Amino acid sequence: MIYFTKGQLIIRNMEYRDAQPITDAEIEQGWNASIEKYQRRLEDQRTEKAISLVAEFSGKPVGYINIYPNSPWGAFGGKNYPEIVDFGVLEKYRKQGIGTVLMDIAEEIAATYADVVYLGVGLHSGYGSAQRMYVKRGYIPDGSGVWYQDKICKQYGECKNDDDLVLYLSKKLR
Repeated sequence: MIYFTKGQLIIRNMEYRDAQPITDAEIEQGWNASIEKYQRRLEDQRTEKAISLVAEFSGKPVGYINIYPNSPWGAFGGKNYPEIVDFGVLEKYRKQGIGTVLMDIAEEIAATYADVVYLGVGLHSGYGSAQRMYVKRGYIPDGSGVWYQDKICKQYGECKNDDDLVLYLSKKLR
């Protein structure tokens, strides 16, 4: 399904053929990437647990985002709220509005399921641009504090500033 097209940019459902080029490009730019992550998202899409989107620019997959309509994870898990999971745009395609279009479409899809959407954002500097984007888009912390390895990190608890340390944010859609 195609959700958006303008010029060289197309936002559509992710397909199996997208997984390897995205993985290769992420590894090339120094990210810790594996094709299994995309295969898992595609399987969740196949079984209707998720909607997985890809941004295609000039015929190449350059970004992605996933919407889980009733996510079982995180601060709002199991409460019939959609979660935006695993959002990214390849570094050389940033600052062109691709991420904004992906988020706009993800929020439109989420709004068909509930009036609130949520997401978890990493806390290390690698997530800096995402942190700023979410605040600008109106996302606010849910108040549960930071989570580590899918659990609330207790006050003075041990954690590591890696990809598993996240802050959950939510946004009212309507």
